[in-house]
Amino acid sequence: MSATVTIARGLEDVIFTESSLCFIDGDQGRLYYAGYKIQDLAEYSTFEEVTYLLLHGHLPNKAELKAFSARLASLRALPPSVIKQIKQFPRDAHPMSMLRTAVSELGMTDPTEGDVSPEALYEKSLSLIAKFATIVAATKRHREGQKILAPRKGLSHAANFLYMSNGKLPSKEETKLMDVALILQAEHGFNASTFTAIATYSTQADIYSSIVAAVGALKGPRHGGANEAVMKMIAEIGEPENVSAWLAELQAKKGRVMGMGHRVYKSYDPRAGVLDKYAGEVAHKHGHSKEYGILKELERQAGAIYNPKGIYPNVDFYSGVVYSDLGYPLEFFTPIFAVARISGWCAHILEYTKVDNRLLRPDSHYTGKLDLPYKPLSKR
Repeated sequence: MSATVTIARGLEDVIFTESSLCFIDGDQGRLYYAGYKIQDLAEYSTFEEVTYLLLHGHLPNKAELKAFSARLASLRALPPSVIKQIKQFPRDAHPMSMLRTAVSELGMTDPTEGDVSPEALYEKSLSLIAKFATIVAATKRHREGQKILAPRKGLSHAANFLYMSNGKLPSKEETKLMDVALILQAEHGFNASTFTAIATYSTQADIYSSIVAAVGALKGPRHGGANEAVMKMIAEIGEPENVSAWLAELQAKKGRVMGMGHRVYKSYDPRAGVLDKYAGEVAHKHGHSKEYGILKELERQAGAIYNPKGIYPNVDFYSGVVYSDLGYPLEFFTPIFAVARISGWCAHILEYTKVDNRLLRPDSHYTGKLDLPYKPLSKR
């Protein structure tokens, strides 16, 4: 064994492959999907267009986008067996557990589940991207004791998700807000869930197993569950004028402000900046201005303390308020994240099969003892 070993805790700064899908400049607060600024994509694009970009590496023209959107729309409906399964889920089960199990069911209903050819992989990716929104919407309706709705023709991915979730046609503003939220969380490099998906697929497991593993990783509060913690923090603060006292108590307990700080960003998360703009507009229009006001006051006061340390709001700081305004309860914030990130997961799996496709097998530095004498059970 080597006397000196360098250990990359949490695999920090370990580069294991190449990718052209995402560029993150954590120091300058920049994020690009396949070369395009996240601000431009959020402002001018749609989730379908961004998904095409991630899967194909370039933005579609009108004909390509029309055909791609139609293809996704044709794949939204769930098999009857999956709908039946969802109706049998305990209504108080966590929605991420429901999503995880429904994806497993999708795999079992696919007779070509084990086909890992590039063509089959692409088709399965489209199917999963299209169906994730339908699954999450169905679990929301099931938990609320309401009829599960089928996808509606003529609606975009974001609009259909809102319709299937809430049972009414969304406004243009609500659809745009959902589109922006999905675009901002569609991709973010080799985060924990994406890495988990790649690690699973590197064993040549089927894509359903890989996505189930990714859903499990996203469920953790250190990853996808952070936006839930932000909303609980807002409820704890109560009013904007309580921020100062709450923050002082938090510092005394050496706690942390949820939704501030990021493993990669040492400056303002560009996604938070985009979402802040839309969150403010919708909050004042739909009645959650108090929650938004708490966040803005917390950002101001906490920023004076933490910004010099490189701790700024991340995308989770504002996403919870947005999801709440769109009619989703707390426990569905992470599933919405999954509805967005399924595009990134599938795009990375597709890319990895072309770029590397090597089995991931990290090593560890052994710190235990060796050559211990074995004692029979009777003498222990």
